[in-house]
Amino acid sequence: MNAILIAVTLMLALTLARTHVVISLLLGALVGGLSGGLDLAQTLAAFNKGITNGAAVALSYALLGAFAVAIAKSGLPHALADAAVARLQRSDGRTRLKWLLLALLAVVSVMSQNLVPIHIAFIPLLIPPLLYVMARLQLDRRAVACVITFGLVTPYMLFPVGFGDIFLNQILLGNITKAGMDVSGVNVMHAMAIPAAGMLVGLLLAVFVSYRKPRSYSLGKIENAERTGARISRKGTVTALLAIACAFAVQLYSDSMLLGALCGFLLFIATGALKWREADDVFSDGMKLMAMIGFVMITAQGFAEVLTATGQIGELVSASASLFGDNRGMAAFAMLFVGLVVTMGIGSSFSTVPILTAIYVPLCIQLGFSPLATVAIIGTAGALGDAGSPASDSTLGPTSGLNVDGQHDHMRDTVIPTFLHYNLPLLAAGWVAALVL
Repeated sequence: MNAILIAVTLMLALTLARTHVVISLLLGALVGGLSGGLDLAQTLAAFNKGITNGAAVALSYALLGAFAVAIAKSGLPHALADAAVARLQRSDGRTRLKWLLLALLAVVSVMSQNLVPIHIAFIPLLIPPLLYVMARLQLDRRAVACVITFGLVTPYMLFPVGFGDIFLNQILLGNITKAGMDVSGVNVMHAMAIPAAGMLVGLLLAVFVSYRKPRSYSLGKIENAERTGARISRKGTVTALLAIACAFAVQLYSDSMLLGALCGFLLFIATGALKWREADDVFSDGMKLMAMIGFVMITAQGFAEVLTATGQIGELVSASASLFGDNRGMAAFAMLFVGLVVTMGIGSSFSTVPILTAIYVPLCIQLGFSPLATVAIIGTAGALGDAGSPASDSTLGPTSGLNVDGQHDHMRDTVIPTFLHYNLPLLAAGWVAALVL
């Protein structure tokens, strides 16, 4: 059996059995490496090489966590939440507020990928203070997780702006060109429009069908975890707004989440909104807030490096495609399915595309797929699995905000819902795009 399938299947099975994601990734990497022909020393060497690549991302998330705690202490998020609670007192506004809240989260999530490219940094700032409002509305957090994940994934796979410019232009088109196919005349939005429509279908099903019914949460747990200790003051609110603007501006200028979060955090200290003697505790609390995401991302990088080192990703693609000969429909499905498996393990579309492109482009040329269809196949194969992977920041991010009170399970309330509502429609839509473009 192929080592990639063994590693990913083991990792998913362990996480579903409530084994921590980090342990699941570690065991999956070890078993995958050994079954892929590497000895223990080679497996560990590949893993160690991979985790060094994730250190910068983990440090960025730690600083974002500290920045989020500083903003929370300013009282700004709680002021927004209190305004929502005040409106909630009007019985005729409950349904409207529910849909307004979901729409707001969708817009903010989409903007985090392009207009203000901060990715998941907004989640620990915005979501925890709103949990009280969500509980009063009996809003199912699985719907919220699906809304946020939609906003984190769909924009970069459709719009060539912000993170989309990196994914579509630099990674997707760049690697296809490097692999020997001329895509200079391809409209990448045209190629990815049908797959993006599949994501939209999944969102509508999640919000209006699967998770529309009320779901109860303990208000006491939320109050203990989040709605205590916030000091709302004019100075703190103004400083928080300035710090957010500063962090955004620095990140846009430097293209560094780490530097942006650091500047925002230092502004709190410089203005006195955050006392120097409190800074150490705030920073430690922030690191705890985002520590799980950081460790998972580091471990996922090691896992990905081991999968690549086995050299069996290409074998998996070739074996899958050879089963269907010249049947383009079945070959397209096989390529998309392999992309789903690889991304589920690696947890990053941005890392998956370069691995798959060198293998997929010659195969697409051989099978007679057009450049437009090839872009759709590879772009969809890369995006598949981002939503629904236990190791993806598109699922880890929503969980970090929704589970601050311990009432939102990462696997059952984020990973499984997003997998079902996005990967299955995206797989179908990508297959259609491959055949009609």
